[in-house]
Amino acid sequence: MTDHSAHLTLELCKDDSGAESIALLTLNRPDIKNAISDGEVIDAIEQTLAQVNDRQDIKVAVFTGAGKVFSGGGNIKAMQQRSGMFAGDAQQLSANYKAFIQRIPLAFAQLEIPIIAAVNGPAVGAGNDMVCMCDVAIASEQATFAESFIKLGIIPGDGGAWLLPRRIGMQHALEMALTGRTFSADEALRMGLVSRVVPHAQLLGSALGLARQMATNDARCLRETKRLFNAARSQTLEQALDDAAQIQGQLHHAPGFKL
Repeated sequence: MTDHSAHLTLELCKDDSGAESIALLTLNRPDIKNAISDGEVIDAIEQTLAQVNDRQDIKVAVFTGAGKVFSGGGNIKAMQQRSGMFAGDAQQLSANYKAFIQRIPLAFAQLEIPIIAAVNGPAVGAGNDMVCMCDVAIASEQATFAESFIKLGIIPGDGGAWLLPRRIGMQHALEMALTGRTFSADEALRMGLVSRVVPHAQLLGSALGLARQMATNDARCLRETKRLFNAARSQTLEQALDDAAQIQGQLHHAPGFKL
């Protein structure tokens, strides 16, 4: 099954059991370097993630970009022309960020299934932050990463200041944000921005292989594990233990429990 969206394609891939439980999501705007600030692209991401979330037969998702770029982040041409979400005075622009690109991290945050970023090329600005919106990231050796907002005289308006330090720590995050320089895939690996770097030709196969490893596990348990880890980031130890106890009590009596 393939949804031939003009902006984001959804393809269902088989797991090791033969079930189509893996969603392959591909940003499909290579003509604008898979920029994600245009309204129609934001709508496609938001709607597709919600669609995947609602399907209990989908266990894991893989997110990548068509062409040579993972995502260039904001649409630079629209910024130059002060069009789309970049139109208006200071007050209007503030409202536009909330109404447009800030919907993307919220959509990723609402996704209950694990999602793997397969970073096929440059991940720039909001594209770099979108890597952090995914639970795990695998990079092609050709991938590069830049938290480059400062080079344009702006700051991360898409949640990067919240996302990036949680992935790589404050010191690395500030080095990326305050220099705006481009980091190689190997540098991203050393910082923990990605979990592994693979030859370019093996990228998608590696990401789908990891997805298949995850998909061998119970669907509900995958969602509960992701929720538990995300919730624990803002909980005390006591709260996290209580949360784990409540979930564990339910899972011991769920169909997926096995000895």
